Order: sequence, then C-alpha cells, then structure tokens
Amino acid sequence: VEFFFDCSSPWTYLAFHRIEEVAASAQLEWRPFLVGGVFNTVNPTVYAQRASPTPTKLRYYGKDLADWARSYGLRIEMPSVFPVNSVAAMRACFVALEHDRLPVFARAVFEAYWGRDEDISQADVLARICESVDLDAGEVAEKIASPAYKQKLRDNTDELIERGGFGTPTIFVDGDDMYFGNDRLVLVQEALRGSS
Repeated sequence: VEFFFDCSSPWTYLAFHRIEEVAASAQLEWRPFLVGGVFNTVNPTVYAQRASPTPTKLRYYGKDLADWARSYGLRIEMPSVFPVNSVAAMRACFVALEHDRLPVFARAVFEAYWGRDEDISQADVLARICESVDLDAGEVAEKIASPAYKQKLRDNTDELIERGGFGTPTIFVDGDDMYFGNDRLVLVQEALRGSS
C-alpha cells in the first residue's frame, strides 16, 4: 500500500489517522508529495471552486468534515491560513522517514495545523514540531533547503501525476489499483482482503 499525502488537507488528516489500521495486513509505504503541484498540473479547477463555493455546498462541506472528525475522534478546525504553503513540512517528511519518525512527525504536523491553527509554513513552527517528536530541527532545516530534498518532493509529485493521481490522499494497492480520498479507505480495506 502506497499512501501519497500532503499535510495541508483535512481529508488527508482523517485518512492518515486510519491508514495504518487499514493497511495492517500489508506493507505500508509513505509517499509525501506536494498537492499544489498536482493541482497546478492536472486539477486547476480546485482553485476556482475555492474562490467561489456555493453557500449550500460550503455548509455541507463543514458538516461532512465535522462528522468524519467526530467519527475518528479528531479535532479539525478550519485554520486561519488556508491554503497553506506545505512545501517545507512535506520535504521534512523525508528527513523524518530516514529516522523512522515519519508517522509521528506527520501526525504532529497535521495536529498543529488542523487542530491548533498553527501556520506550518513558518520555520519556527516547523522547528517546534520537529523537537516535539525528537527530530533535530537544525538537521531538518539544513536538509530541506538542499537540492536533494527539493528533488525528492518533486519526484513523488511528478510520479503521482504520471500514475493518474489528482489530489490528496491517493492510495495505491499492489502498484496500480488507485483510490482517492478518506471515504475510500473502506474500499482499500476490501481490496487488501481480496489480495491476501
């Protein structure tokens, strides 16, 4: 199971909260990417929808998100900075991955942004998150500014586009069986039962 994710999405926070349980019978591969890069390339209508949402749909969106959050036992509030520039946080996921800290780091990023309204694009916020999960903030800052880590994020983003992805979260089972969205986790679970 490959889990392509960007911490800037509340629906991805929901899916992230459950993916380890859903994929317990499989090998789970974390695939950080930049959803803005995907939107710019294959799904630019997202920006128009955000600019002028219908009031009815907006009300339902808020209710739907609150219902899912309550079901999962999570706190999700619309942050004051939205959309947020998640580039640094998503590059930092690769450093966390090297230290076997990715799930705990990404969860801390999600909670900071969606639970406490902290601007994860700010260096001091990211440094505090790193320290809270035993990652060296200096090492993270140095690495995410380097060409190699910029390329890692670019590579995952480009790969998702090439494989037909258009948003976050995108989940692949057995290489090419693609699922999009938190509400597809039940289908991921069924696919895994079928492949075992």
